Amino acid sequence: MKKLFKKKVRQNKYDRRRAMKCVLLKKSDTHKGYCKYMVTIGERDGTVHKQPAYGTDMQDALSRLINTERTVKIEKKLEKNPFLFFVAWALTMALPVMIHDDLAYTPWFILYMFITFTALFLLASWWQSYIEKGKR
Repeated sequence: MKKLFKKKVRQNKYDRRRAMKCVLLKKSDTHKGYCKYMVTIGERDGTVHKQPAYGTDMQDALSRLINTERTVKIEKKLEKNPFLFFVAWALTMALPVMIHDDLAYTPWFILYMFITFTALFLLASWWQSYIEKGKR
């Protein structure tokens, strides 16, 4: 008679998060050269979960996954405290005026504000497209 032993699942606690396993699932249909990976992540408290990652190779997929998590973390902080976004925007607009007093009374100040505002939106859209690339 065979005894059936239950295998104990040991949860390891780490000082940092770990990418424990990364498996290539498929190549992207819409973005040539990109692949979809499934990453198994071990959290600090010992829990394990899986999360998809997209990239040209495994290292690129992991770096995109980390950047996505950082972006989400920053977005949550800005949603909770929109005053931080306002302060950053105000400093970006006012810093040249504080450095150059003569800039405030010229048309160059308006041009600077327009260029800076446009550059901020272009940077945000470029970052979002970088994060989203290969997901389809």
